[in-house]
Amino acid sequence: MALLLAMRGSTEPKTGAVALVGDDDVQVALLRAELARCAPRVEFLTGDEVGAGPRRPAAVACVVLESGTPIGREILAVVRALRAEGTRIVFALAGFHAHREWREIRDRNAELLSGHVPDGYIAGERVEILPVSARMAVVARANGNAALGDRSGIGLLHARLVAAVGAGAVRDQTAMVRERVLGETRARIQQELDRLRTGGDVAVLRAERATLLAVNDGGRGTAMSMLRNRTHLARVDLLHDAGVRIRALNAAARTEIERLPRTAHAGYPQGLQVSVEKITHETDRSIQARLLELEELIEKTVRPAEPAVEPSGALPAPIRGDRRPRVGPDPEPRCRGVEDHLTIALGASAGFGLGRLLVIPLAWWAAAEYAIVPVGLLLGVAVAGWVVRARKQLAERAHLRQWVADALVNVKAQLEQRVATAVVEAEERLTEQVLRASTARMVETDRRVGELEAQLRHAAQRRPALLTACERDLNALDFA
Repeated sequence: MALLLAMRGSTEPKTGAVALVGDDDVQVALLRAELARCAPRVEFLTGDEVGAGPRRPAAVACVVLESGTPIGREILAVVRALRAEGTRIVFALAGFHAHREWREIRDRNAELLSGHVPDGYIAGERVEILPVSARMAVVARANGNAALGDRSGIGLLHARLVAAVGAGAVRDQTAMVRERVLGETRARIQQELDRLRTGGDVAVLRAERATLLAVNDGGRGTAMSMLRNRTHLARVDLLHDAGVRIRALNAAARTEIERLPRTAHAGYPQGLQVSVEKITHETDRSIQARLLELEELIEKTVRPAEPAVEPSGALPAPIRGDRRPRVGPDPEPRCRGVEDHLTIALGASAGFGLGRLLVIPLAWWAAAEYAIVPVGLLLGVAVAGWVVRARKQLAERAHLRQWVADALVNVKAQLEQRVATAVVEAEERLTEQVLRASTARMVETDRRVGELEAQLRHAAQRRPALLTACERDLNALDFA
């Protein structure tokens, strides 16, 4: 519209060229290239013809300002010189897309330039500075985005230059501008018409509705499947860890019993109970860590539907302290059996035989014959006592090892029950959490689907009227 008004306001054909002045040569070159694409064509002076003191005065000058920094003394001097020559100046703020503070810079530049208004203007009147972006114009042209092209400001700047130079007074150029404006308007209306006919205006709504309806159970099936798999894996891993600890304790106990003196056998059950309590504590820590990890995983799954989930750090302890595994009662005294009597007999026989063998050299002395029998008996009794004592110690160690093995089997069963109880309790809590979250998600999904369907119905009701309006506008443009 600004370009059409500029063409209408030019009644006398004038000739002249626009001088592009600016500090940033890159911005000036990009701006000149984009303005050269617009019709009617505006001539620009070359770099040799423009400077601080141009060799021939230009009727119109376009001063290109930077969007990142306020205007400097050099540009103010150039503006002052151009005003002195009677040149009409159009100010452009180039590259505003790259600077967030471009509005503040524009206002500051307008204040600085308010003291250098052209002749015929009121002193102190605010100078108009047009924000333009050549890069936005390039992107808009490449993507066919007319709205982005309007935001670039190139068209408005071209209209200002046409009005200043008077290049639009020629009838053929007026027709060119008219055709250009009508063509852009027709393209926009046709684009909107195609979007309405193909349903592009509601494509996003339909896609969102299809996505919501694809998971009609609120994600309950996926969450429950993952919960079952993870709890089963946690149970297997925790039971395996408990078995590994019990086997390691059994091996260490067997080695310790082999080195244990006979006097320390009575106090060994208390030491074994301490080791079992240590293993129980380690198992409880493993259970807590694994269940916390499982709860965090489920929490991440259900968080979109339930943002107010309880923090995982507040997970209650699933194990009660009064149910810690015990090794059981102390080992009962070993009962003497046939093996002990046989050991005594064999020890006595071996002792007497060995004593008889040892006193054979005494038979060589007649004076020592009276000592052969007593010495043999004493040696036999000593050897028999040693054999019986060694056999008893071995039997007591075997009895203690068997008691340790039986006690650790019982402890392992208690630890497995402890692990299973903790996993089942955690599964119950997490199942309740998943059900609550999936229910909330289903309610939210139903509510959102209702909103989308209402929007789709509203769009369907408005579509005939919009189609009629677009077709009417196209017909009006055909007769324009």
